Amino acid sequence: MSENPAVLTGEHFLLGDHAITEGALAAGCRFFAGYPITPSTETAELMSHRMPEVGGLYLQMEDEIASIAAILGAAWGGAKTMTATSGPGFSLMLENLGLGIITETPTVIVNVQRGGPSTGLPTLMAQGDMMQARWGSHGHYEIIAVTPWNAQECFELTLRAFNLAERYRTPTLVLADAEIGHLIEKVVIPPAEKLEIWNRKRPTVKPGEFKTFQPDDDLIPPMAPIGEGYRVFVDSLTHDERGYPVMTAEAQAKLVQRLCDKIRNNRFEIYDNVERDVEGAEVLVLSYGISARTAMRSIALARARGLKVGMLRLRTVWPFPEERVRELSRRVKGIVVPELNLGQIVREVERCAIDTCQVALVPHAGGSLHDPEEILDAIVRVSEGRAPSRAALAAQGA
Repeated sequence: MSENPAVLTGEHFLLGDHAITEGALAAGCRFFAGYPITPSTETAELMSHRMPEVGGLYLQMEDEIASIAAILGAAWGGAKTMTATSGPGFSLMLENLGLGIITETPTVIVNVQRGGPSTGLPTLMAQGDMMQARWGSHGHYEIIAVTPWNAQECFELTLRAFNLAERYRTPTLVLADAEIGHLIEKVVIPPAEKLEIWNRKRPTVKPGEFKTFQPDDDLIPPMAPIGEGYRVFVDSLTHDERGYPVMTAEAQAKLVQRLCDKIRNNRFEIYDNVERDVEGAEVLVLSYGISARTAMRSIALARARGLKVGMLRLRTVWPFPEERVRELSRRVKGIVVPELNLGQIVREVERCAIDTCQVALVPHAGGSLHDPEEILDAIVRVSEGRAPSRAALAAQGA
């Protein structure tokens, strides 16, 4: 047991949702605001017990809109902050997600996905929010989102999400799912001194010289917490380096381009994906989260038949690793994409692999896992050059 109460060093059997809590606390999260919603409630529930133990603050808000507003405000007070929700609650948060992006507010939003639309399947898994996570708020922007596939990664990638949020001064998403959130698995938590923790840049200029949104050469402004003597102006409107609203096309172009470039220019540092047996592979399986675990069984079955199959598992889904997917698409006969939706991330794969190889979606609307034989069948079809297109699959569904 660590002497640091925020880091439960050792081996534990934890719910994925609880591992998310522990990852956040280990990263330095000291403010949580949320509203209970299946299947993420266990994260908030454990937070309510753990926050007082580490000197933090837990608030149960009246709804999800208030929850994200609270974590944005607390971040400007100097805290590392987080909320956790699921589909309908995530939908409610998306306007303020845009607020966090334009005000460059570091925070973490966890979405433990369930079946939708609307109330859908409250207790059963899906991966239907992947594109909503990328484009759910209005306007043009870049987002960072990580996707754990087991309880260990719920801990690790939540901590990483905090690091990315602090480094790039932006809201960062953890896209888990009901199956991962409710699995109880072994989680190994290192000693506190072994954890890599990043913190936001603080100003180096005198308060009278400080501008709230004046970026450094890396396009990221230092962040001065409110109450430390710096004059801070924060507004949701398009603004200049002082934070003052400027309603011109030139100001819009300058601000939005910088907000995108600070992530796009650093995407190779943000990518954190796992490859397995891709060298020499004739078929590539690209997946993420719980679907990737099912796909591993399918790949084993395919190899038993003598097929050369590799895997690219997304731990960082946004920004999408388009350069690597494009490169791999030139080496293989085709790419198989199993998802617990009817085709979302596969659209990115198709965009990157256009005119280079087959792309075969293995769709599933959610509520249960893929049958490994479904994914195996797609692998075999791709290897034989007869994979159905996404349009053909849609026609079959009709």
